[in-house]
Amino acid sequence: MMLHKIASLEENKHPLEWVEIPVPEPQAGEVLIKVSVCGVCHTELDEIEGRLPPPKLPVVLGHQVVGTVEKLGNVTSKFTMGDRVGVAWIFSACGTCRFCKEGNENLCDDFLATGKDVNGGYAEYMTVPEKYAHAIPEFFSDAEAAPLLCAGAIGYRSVQLTQIKGGDTLGLTGFGASAHLVLKMVKFRYPNTKIYVFARKEEERRFAEELGAVWAGDTTDVPPEKLQAIIDTTPAWKPMVEALAHLEKGGRLVINAIRKEEGDKDYLAKLRYQDHLWLEKEIKTVANVTSIDVADFLQLAAQAKIKPQFQLFPLKEANKALLELKEKHVRGAKVLQVYKTSCTD
Repeated sequence: MMLHKIASLEENKHPLEWVEIPVPEPQAGEVLIKVSVCGVCHTELDEIEGRLPPPKLPVVLGHQVVGTVEKLGNVTSKFTMGDRVGVAWIFSACGTCRFCKEGNENLCDDFLATGKDVNGGYAEYMTVPEKYAHAIPEFFSDAEAAPLLCAGAIGYRSVQLTQIKGGDTLGLTGFGASAHLVLKMVKFRYPNTKIYVFARKEEERRFAEELGAVWAGDTTDVPPEKLQAIIDTTPAWKPMVEALAHLEKGGRLVINAIRKEEGDKDYLAKLRYQDHLWLEKEIKTVANVTSIDVADFLQLAAQAKIKPQFQLFPLKEANKALLELKEKHVRGAKVLQVYKTSCTD
């Protein structure tokens, strides 16, 4: 399912086209993956609508990829034929710059993103450097593993950046694919931490409470106590502004969004220094993920038995899944089925 041009989904509800392309050949250090499933992410909407345009078109989107190793390029040693692997947003980085050497390859100037800078997983086959392919724990089916590679890994990085400790209070604004995994993760790692959820839709608030949130309200509702940290997973500005008002003194807002949309940017005019920013409050943004984030979270998720809720769509219905995501019809994650293996175990 290939993207040929940038356009709003309101103007073009079928931005991806079903096409036949050659099976890619793995180069030295790469593996060819036969794709089983690929998760659907809000970042794909940013690519399609031009907030995060791919450097060249056409391109195959998708960066939550699970499949099996079909072919090995020269100079490979990490995997064998038939191994089950996953590919995340990080396709590669230079490995030699200061950021890479410090373990921050997500900030590398030569960072390449799967499904943006190179073809991704909305296809039957893709190649990837073996260093950036990850073994999938047996605990997960393919479809369960796919959202962990982005929504889970980026959620893991978000939690790390909050610097919360056991017993702290944590807020989540928006309750989609990433936030519901963050809630499960935090409940496992910090069982004494109380989690408060801000979501526009009643079904999302009920879902949060089902998963263990102590309180769930609308974006503008006031929680019963101030919060040490809040993770914002929305593409809008209003939840960010409102979240700052709910932070405790010295609290930190972590924005887990690769882009913010323009629709409600005027809400920033409501930002008041004394209410939203004073008293040493902080704002931190999440930029991409590292390969360590992905590997560590996969192991944590298996240990904690964290499985995402998901909806499965055939690959040819990628446009439908994207449109539902755009229109905020979300409960858990959306996953495209490419080849049927262990998708629905």
